Amino acid sequence: MNTLHKRKTKGDVVFDIINYTLLTGCMLLILYPLYFVLIASFSDPNLIYSGEIWLLPKGLTLDGYERIFADSTIWIGYGNSLLYAVVGTAISVTITLMAAYPLARKDLIGRGPIMWFFMFTMFFGGGLIPTYLLIKDLNMINTIWALVVPGAAGVFNIIIVRTFFQSTIPDEMREAAFIDGCSNTRFFLSMVLPLSKPIIAVMVLYHVVGFWNGFFDAMIYLNEESKFPLQLVLRNILVQNQVNSNMMIDVESYAAKLRVTELIKYGVIIIASLPLLVLYPFLQRYFVKGVMIGSIKG
Repeated sequence: MNTLHKRKTKGDVVFDIINYTLLTGCMLLILYPLYFVLIASFSDPNLIYSGEIWLLPKGLTLDGYERIFADSTIWIGYGNSLLYAVVGTAISVTITLMAAYPLARKDLIGRGPIMWFFMFTMFFGGGLIPTYLLIKDLNMINTIWALVVPGAAGVFNIIIVRTFFQSTIPDEMREAAFIDGCSNTRFFLSMVLPLSKPIIAVMVLYHVVGFWNGFFDAMIYLNEESKFPLQLVLRNILVQNQVNSNMMIDVESYAAKLRVTELIKYGVIIIASLPLLVLYPFLQRYFVKGVMIGSIKG
């Protein structure tokens, strides 16, 4: 290691300095907005407006969080988002795995035309209005199924998982299992799935993030506020300044309501981000491996 380090030329040193500088700058550009939202959720809104808060919180207050924790609308949205994320991820990951595995098998008759048919849907779609009419005809308007069923099979994800199966599950293993009397179903459940933990973790993370951050489908297909996910509640607060009146019951002046609304905005953003921040460390060790294996060969 010392020998290799001594062999670095001046050009290598300059490259390293520029590289680390750019990476550090990119990291700060990503982390600082998150950090600012965090400190702003604990700070006096007047100081935020005046631009006095940029590194450390000032005028510490928990008023925003107290109002958030006391509001049922936000917690109903929180529960809805958890339900949609869990159910939607379970359905999507199951369909993705069950579609990708046959497509990874060389003995599947018509594998090429089926794959081209799947890929066709990546470039051409009916559009929002035909999709809405279809969802309406299927009686899924204002139900959870309108959010989790239409996008359950992502072709891009199927291609990634198919590539993972082709790179990881050798044909010799399948042939040996079939000689021992193993069926296709048993081979898939007992051997393929246990060997596919990295790519399953990647798919779980992809879909959880997608369902947790999604609000557009809910805005189109849901009519009752009691079924709104957290992100749609957050959107109403951020974009339309629609805060539950129960959270402002003790606030009299309009200026004070604006200040409290700002605190609630920042607080809800932090609360909405926590589940993903907690989930990622548990899947991180599988994430990089799964993405690399699923994308190297195709």
